[in-house]
Amino acid sequence: MLFGMICALGAALCFGTATVLQAAAARTAAPGTGGGSGVDVRLLWRALRQWRYLLGLALDGLGFLLEVAALRVLPLYAVGAALAASLAVTAALSTRLLGTRLRSAERAAVAGVCGGLALLALAAGPEGRSPGPAPLPWTLLAAAAALLLLGAAAGRLPARPRALLLGLGAGLGFGVVEVAVRLLDGVRPADPALWALLLGGATAFLLLTSAFQRGAVTTATAGMVLGETLAPAGIGLAWLGDRTRPGLGPLALAGFALAVASALALARFGEPPEEPEASS
Repeated sequence: MLFGMICALGAALCFGTATVLQAAAARTAAPGTGGGSGVDVRLLWRALRQWRYLLGLALDGLGFLLEVAALRVLPLYAVGAALAASLAVTAALSTRLLGTRLRSAERAAVAGVCGGLALLALAAGPEGRSPGPAPLPWTLLAAAAALLLLGAAAGRLPARPRALLLGLGAGLGFGVVEVAVRLLDGVRPADPALWALLLGGATAFLLLTSAFQRGAVTTATAGMVLGETLAPAGIGLAWLGDRTRPGLGPLALAGFALAVASALALARFGEPPEEPEASS
């Protein structure tokens, strides 16, 4: 359990740093490219040509490996809450690297994330061993494909709901990855869980990049946190056998709610710093 929590927090550290790097790269990747669609492959290609986005991807790759290790020993709700702590990591790093000041409420939110994770560490049981219903891998694959349609539709909305839906879609895509990792038993090309993992991850990156470039990053980040925590936690509890330690269910629920709510309070730290204007 301790090893799993350390891996999950390491993943949060990687993801939190990568978020700022990728947001900054997306904002400078030729705004306006791709018209009204929220699924903009050309934007992603332009972002991939920037060193900050590539460094962010490298950190995401390391974070994903740590996440997989955590998912092998922890229930989905515990891993999801730990990953939401990436915003607390970003906020803490911003004070040192970017000169950002934390308001009193945000310092309390950082403490709330830490407190919520501590409660989860005390209350979380081992990962569930149930393989889930037989149609679940195919359902995940269908959901990952549907998120592409969601992104295309969201791109035509006004800025605020567009950013929220794109961020939520990205979070659900990351949630598909979390659940698919739990369902995988080796690497078999015919396994729909493997294809759900690949399509869900690619879709999530595509939607999140569009959300960062086309709307309020704070709103997009909040949607992402909700999508990647609530849905996987529910699936783990309902179908994959995730449980808490005996008698500690209310403590786990309180820790999960505290960690996620506190992370949402820190959503503005997904916003990249403003580039200083060149002096004339």
